[in-house]
Amino acid sequence: MTQESEISLLLDEPAPASKLQAAKDIFAGTVGGVAQVLVGQPFDTTKVRIQSSPTPGTSPIEVIRSLLKNEGPLAFYKGTLLPLVGIGACVSIQFSVNESMKRFFTYVNDGPNRMNSLQFLIAGGAGGFANGFLASPIEHVRIRLQVQTGSSAGGAGVYKGPIDVLRHIYSAGGTAAIFRGLVPTLMRESIGIGVYFMTFEALVQNTMHKHSIARQQVESWKLCLFGGLAGYSMWITVYPVDVIKSKLQTDTLGAWKYRNSLHVVRSILASPLGWRGFFVGFTPTILRAAPANAATFMAFEWTMRLIN
Repeated sequence: MTQESEISLLLDEPAPASKLQAAKDIFAGTVGGVAQVLVGQPFDTTKVRIQSSPTPGTSPIEVIRSLLKNEGPLAFYKGTLLPLVGIGACVSIQFSVNESMKRFFTYVNDGPNRMNSLQFLIAGGAGGFANGFLASPIEHVRIRLQVQTGSSAGGAGVYKGPIDVLRHIYSAGGTAAIFRGLVPTLMRESIGIGVYFMTFEALVQNTMHKHSIARQQVESWKLCLFGGLAGYSMWITVYPVDVIKSKLQTDTLGAWKYRNSLHVVRSILASPLGWRGFFVGFTPTILRAAPANAATFMAFEWTMRLIN
């Protein structure tokens, strides 16, 4: 058999992975997603309020003061029930697809320590892309609950909960309206999650090789540190895309201001902030990145250790 045919045969064979292992990946990813929501929701609510503010240059402190004064501390957890379920599902998809792709590359490479950075990037990007189709409608509902203040939100009255938000969105534009912001979501997830997992895996692999230890022996504080750094790398890479997504998903229902992502880009550049408009809300996002993603990876890795 020639070398070319051997390679072809190898690529045609599926990477070995049991249904039980896939179930473990999904469960551990869900635990990581719940941890991410509980830790990161207050920061995320602050970020969304800034991104959707009609007043350019609104600071995080102004948003926090307004929330505490007018709506109370529980306002930071508006729309939390949906993220606990939805983001848990989203993160489980990210991690399960990433783990499946890692097993595939490990199988193709014929060794657990031979994955390179590009393969980690592809594995994470695949997880992000798969997740994007679920994340887009979930985040659309979540974001409208988060920006809801006082007596109105999104020009459609007070939302009573996630189902009520869905009804309003669907009435305003059908299924297309529910998936409004899908393109920037897929772009953010594919690129951002790819960088996210690549950064974490590079740091973990370096520690394993440097100290000649197994993955299960990497200390908890390092898992938290690496998770935080992975969060930083992701948001620094794709934050402007997230702003575009938020603008589309907080647009007035039925009286759309923005036609598409390109229209949002032009609008931001034409605003008084100019290119800086792509970074509104960046401070709470970066402050959130470390604790939220440290909790995510810590929860995932420890859950995998326990159930394995």
